[in-house]
Amino acid sequence: MNSTTVRNLLVRGMLAGLGAGLLALIVAYLLGEPNVDSAIGFEEAHAGHSHEHEVELVSRGVQSTAGLATGVLVYGIAFGGIAALVHCFALGRVGRFGPRATALLLSGCALLAVYVVPFLKYPANPPAVGNPDTIGKRTALYFLMMVLSVLLAVAATLLGKRLAPRIGAWYATVAAVAAFAVVVGLAFAFLPAINETPEHFPAALLWRFRLSALAMQLTLWAGFGLLFGELAERLLRPAATAVPGRAVT
Repeated sequence: MNSTTVRNLLVRGMLAGLGAGLLALIVAYLLGEPNVDSAIGFEEAHAGHSHEHEVELVSRGVQSTAGLATGVLVYGIAFGGIAALVHCFALGRVGRFGPRATALLLSGCALLAVYVVPFLKYPANPPAVGNPDTIGKRTALYFLMMVLSVLLAVAATLLGKRLAPRIGAWYATVAAVAAFAVVVGLAFAFLPAINETPEHFPAALLWRFRLSALAMQLTLWAGFGLLFGELAERLLRPAATAVPGRAVT
């Protein structure tokens, strides 16, 4: 793959990330923000008088609109560019998949390794949940789990490719997935658990917030896989995406 093709895929990846970010922004605003508001209301109701005179540097209205949009869209563009470069490397190396199928496969694997696995160990928490004094420790543990998950996913992929010529693609895939699950389970068991939910915090609110966070990430990665897969397919295999009966120019 020459540098021009890589550059074109990078641009398409960033555009697909922007489009996926717009979809995720809608989900975050409609599903996530009401739960954030409820959590903030709980926090203020139980904070007593200690926060009455605190100056709000950024208003809640800005946070839930312009701030949310900026964060989600910038994240979408950035991860779209990185994912496009990974797609350039993976195409043809992870099996006999075309550009569209490779994009969807990578998006699904990335969603699992980068978000779902760390989420299962250290799920997202709304305001009022978590001790401010342990934020450094919680952040470090989350990123440690994410790095471990990504490295284990790469190792499982390499294991499956090495086993495939000996035992066949199906059994090699099963063995690689089983190895990944076992080692991730050991990481779950040995890494410390964190439970800092206030005693009277509504369990239903916590559950809704975490589901909305998961829905946002699912929308982001699925949207990127579909959008970028289509753009990559049209770039790399224009003949395959041409409308029947219409000349390809």
